[in-house]
Amino acid sequence: MKATAEKTEKNTVKLEIEVDAQQFEEAMQKSYIKNRKNIAIPGFRKGRVPRKIIETYYSEAVFYEDAVNDVCPKAYLDAVKEQGIEPVDQPEFDIVQIGQGQNLIFTAEVTVKPEVELGEYKGIEVQKVEYNVTEQDVEQRLKQLQEQNARWISADDREVRNDDRVTLDYQGSVDGELFEGGSAENQSLEIGSGQFIPGFEEQLVGMKVGEENDIKVTFPEEYHAAELSGKEAVFHVKINEIKEKELPELDDEFAKDISEFDTLEDYKADLVKNMEKSAKDSAKAEMENSLIKEIVDRCTVDIPDVMVEHQVDHAIYDFEYTLMYRGLTLEQYLQFTNTSMDDFRAQYRDEAYNTVKTQLVLEKIGKEEKIEVTDQDVDADIKRLAEENNIEEEKVREYWKGQEAYLKENLLFQKTVDFLMENAVIVDKKEENKEA
Repeated sequence: MKATAEKTEKNTVKLEIEVDAQQFEEAMQKSYIKNRKNIAIPGFRKGRVPRKIIETYYSEAVFYEDAVNDVCPKAYLDAVKEQGIEPVDQPEFDIVQIGQGQNLIFTAEVTVKPEVELGEYKGIEVQKVEYNVTEQDVEQRLKQLQEQNARWISADDREVRNDDRVTLDYQGSVDGELFEGGSAENQSLEIGSGQFIPGFEEQLVGMKVGEENDIKVTFPEEYHAAELSGKEAVFHVKINEIKEKELPELDDEFAKDISEFDTLEDYKADLVKNMEKSAKDSAKAEMENSLIKEIVDRCTVDIPDVMVEHQVDHAIYDFEYTLMYRGLTLEQYLQFTNTSMDDFRAQYRDEAYNTVKTQLVLEKIGKEEKIEVTDQDVDADIKRLAEENNIEEEKVREYWKGQEAYLKENLLFQKTVDFLMENAVIVDKKEENKEA
């Protein structure tokens, strides 16, 4: 195999690849063996027709497609490796020369990873960030835990209040006509959640179990169903059940119920420890993101559109994954929000561009500084993941089996960020203000 590379545009390379005639002949023979059972020629049993007869009858071109598909992909990958280029998209193949007894010559034009022109990335100032955990923060977290572990108890003996959970039937109509999706039975609704149309929940306050009423509301102008947006509607409602929230006491029993601790004091101590770690991690991440943005802004790179579009694809795939847990498809979401796919993709494009640029810049810095990920780094990270998630180390290893390249890529990213932080100048604005 011989190959030459020519840069045709800024981020496009055209490879001319030549495959030895003998190698192509072997591929032609494989194509013949694969296809002969499907070729019928008068006077011969199906599957028994000699290759020369088939080529005389149909021409040798009958075997070209499978032979080319057998030879070209591997020859292309070998040429990519030999020429040291980094494709970011699928190539476009074009046959230049083909025929029995001749070397196969074809071209492959492909978009490649762009060059990054680095700016200054050492000695960059980054403002120090600190988040301190206060007693008020701890109390707020405990209140959240109370809410999460609350019980809903019957309150059928009184009227509906704010923060109650009610079960109701309703039928909605516009201009006296029922509309699709506007009716339900035994629907659960927490008053004040904002789950229903504005004004709906407020009008349930004061009603009692068994009581029926007509509620008048107006659909928002931006409502997802265009035929209802801005329209006045009447909902006939009936209250079936009322429940109120009962919060658990903040005591040792509460600590036992939600944790492995026997006392509230011990649980609070662990809670503070975890909150302080989270605050420290948040501060570290904020400083890193600030530093990375500053460094990336100093760099120049002409990013191919295809790289941005691939990143948009990844973002949309992740979004679809989250929708799945809400019981929605992307098509339904686009319909509800009255958004076209083109407009939806456009929403991700700026973020995708910044993500790709950041990846390219950090990759370039890693190469410049010869930052590498060792097997010891991988082992250490697996141990860290096991400890942080309280999982056996072997289970973590089993989970990442076959995904080592992805794990190493993430580690290389973090090692590069760590390097940049080590070479940054941390500025404490508070201290500067004190000195002033």
